[in-house]
Amino acid sequence: QVQLVESGGGLVQAGGSLRLSCVASGRTFSGYRMGWFRQAPGKEREFVAAIRWTGGSPYYADSVKGRFTISRDNAKNTVYLQMNSLKPEDTAVYYCAADPFGYSSSYYATSRYNYWGQGTQVTVSS
Repeated sequence: QVQLVESGGGLVQAGGSLRLSCVASGRTFSGYRMGWFRQAPGKEREFVAAIRWTGGSPYYADSVKGRFTISRDNAKNTVYLQMNSLKPEDTAVYYCAADPFGYSSSYYATSRYNYWGQGTQVTVSS
């Protein structure tokens, strides 16, 4: 059974940094694409970043490009989201997700991702 467990959220001041981690277990993830999404109160869940386990260029939402970096450690089955220059509008619950068909073009669509973590809260104060 696939399990995704996020950690690393917290409260930070604007301009600060946080690093989120997502540990994946339950199967071999080669060929998968891993994504980070976020959901703020009263808003829909939105794409943040994605990367394939086997390499290739990462993808980012325009709102985080240049500030966030997604990376992976295959040996640890862990995906990271380094978040720098955080803004109050980055406040949300952040979710890790896994798409078994890692080569589809719809890397931004929540419907592509079959597996989700429980989420970790990120709060950025002004």
